[in-house]
Amino acid sequence: MKKLISVLATTTVLFSMVTAVNADEAGYKKSCQACHAFGPGPKLGNKADWKDRIAQGIPTLVNHAIKGTAKGMPPKGGNMSLTEAQIKSIVEYMVKKSK
Repeated sequence: MKKLISVLATTTVLFSMVTAVNADEAGYKKSCQACHAFGPGPKLGNKADWKDRIAQGIPTLVNHAIKGTAKGMPPKGGNMSLTEAQIKSIVEYMVKKSK
């Protein structure tokens, strides 16, 4: 019984992790991909585009994503329904994919 509970707990944790990654990717695709894959934004996965940005640190990138930038990024990527936590997760996803 203890082994079954341990397996179920581990499965639940792994499922939660996969769900979070999928949510970050889905959030990127819904709110960020238009500019960061096809438009004027730094391209997801392009290390040269992201090197100097990543060096600024996650808090700065999250702040830029929330407030927008003078270079044309709208606040919250134009999706005002995103929470700050969701934006942080999406930014972390984009950074991870762009290192």
